[in-house]
Amino acid sequence: MGAVSTSNLVSIARCLTSATIRQLGYPTKNALKSWFWEYEKRNVLAIGYSRTKSKYSDEQKKVAVEHYLSHGFCIAATARALGYPGTETLRVWIREMHPETTKCVVSKIRSVPRSDELKQTAVIGLCTRQESAQEVAKKLDVDRTTLYKWKNQLLGREAPASMKRQKDSSTNTERAELERQIESLQRDIHQLQLEHDLLKKANEIIKKGLGVDLRLLTNQEKTMLVDALKENYALTVLLSKLDLARSSYFYHRARLQVADKYADVRRTMAEIFEINHRCYGYRRIQASLNKQQVVISEKVVQRLMKQERLVVATAKRRRYSSYMGEICPAPENIINRNFHASSPNEKWLTDITEFQIPAGKVYLSPMIDCFDGMVISWSIGTRPDAQLVNNMLDAAIETVAQSPYRPIVHSDRGAHYRWPGWLTRIGDAKLIRSMSRKACSPDNSACEGFFGRLKNEMFYLRDWQNTTIEQFVDLLNSYIRWYNEKRIKISLGFRSPREYRESLGLLT
Repeated sequence: MGAVSTSNLVSIARCLTSATIRQLGYPTKNALKSWFWEYEKRNVLAIGYSRTKSKYSDEQKKVAVEHYLSHGFCIAATARALGYPGTETLRVWIREMHPETTKCVVSKIRSVPRSDELKQTAVIGLCTRQESAQEVAKKLDVDRTTLYKWKNQLLGREAPASMKRQKDSSTNTERAELERQIESLQRDIHQLQLEHDLLKKANEIIKKGLGVDLRLLTNQEKTMLVDALKENYALTVLLSKLDLARSSYFYHRARLQVADKYADVRRTMAEIFEINHRCYGYRRIQASLNKQQVVISEKVVQRLMKQERLVVATAKRRRYSSYMGEICPAPENIINRNFHASSPNEKWLTDITEFQIPAGKVYLSPMIDCFDGMVISWSIGTRPDAQLVNNMLDAAIETVAQSPYRPIVHSDRGAHYRWPGWLTRIGDAKLIRSMSRKACSPDNSACEGFFGRLKNEMFYLRDWQNTTIEQFVDLLNSYIRWYNEKRIKISLGFRSPREYRESLGLLT
């Protein structure tokens, strides 16, 4: 074997030194070199070589973490106020002392939500089952945890989850008692559902709060509620629950029909407006009415919306830029503001946006398909770190694992999209990278537009004072599913992204 040159030895030593420090996190380069030469010379290291002890006491750590929790959950503000420690050190302390503050949810496209009828059937099956709850859940094609969640929503946590019949029951009295308990439970479920529907309709149709006392409503308002629910419940049941005489109901019903020929349209419009996050203007309201075979002009829709005060909320947004300068060469801007795609999985867009509520900060990282605006995958967390974007990318790659097409993934120049984990995943999946020009948000305007619609429709002008991080994450997750499956877009022929793909035979 030939001799190795001095320059080759130096380059090998440098690589090994850097790799060791990256893996361990310590010591410095010069300290590691001195340890190596001493060990090579003496074949042993002197006692005392170890990582430097922390220069902060436990009391200082506690003070720093408490300041972070009580002053807006801002790491930078805490470091400025106390004069210590570094941001990464403070993050480590927070994870050690309060691990519950870190949360991450990763989701991707799923099927349509379960109906209320299925939930009621599932709860009755759970409470009257002869087999295990797992078998009941398997028959209904749901998760066992979801089954108990539905039971708690309809009956409350105090209601028993099982009223099995005893196989070895010795007397007919015990069997009869079980039958009575089952019938009583079913009646309770029916009454709870009826009360829930009445309160919901009172909020939607006559603009009453969810805690309104139904007995205090006028006979005309009660008549409106009965008309809204008479297809789902017997007329006698509704009249009895609202304490409304039969003759009063027909009297006010006749007056309402004579007074306003658009009464049914008004109720339908209010329902459409409410179930779609109060973000539909008159064009999309008219398109939704047309789908229900209700044909009226745009001007009539505008007038009725104005009378019913169905106004889309808007808010001014502050300009924001996360650009901190170049850290490495960026790939070419292949998209070049051309966000049109002729087929799915041709062009993907991604970015990160922040939501700040009193309970803390939440971050969303989605992957959006330029073909129809569908959110292919998304992750929600309390830290804008590499795990947030890497989990989202993994979920997106799963959706094209069996496809021969390799999408272009376009992003801004953030550090999240230049870290080794991101680059490795992109390379392994054979995806194509594309990046915006520096500090130029219009180069990723389609993704920024999604964030704007999301915040206008779901986040701005709402009070999040009593909302926890977990509750907000669940609401945000539900909104994105609604955006994919229900929210109609004018550019897609007044269909949602999922409905559009189903019409093209791309989804079943």
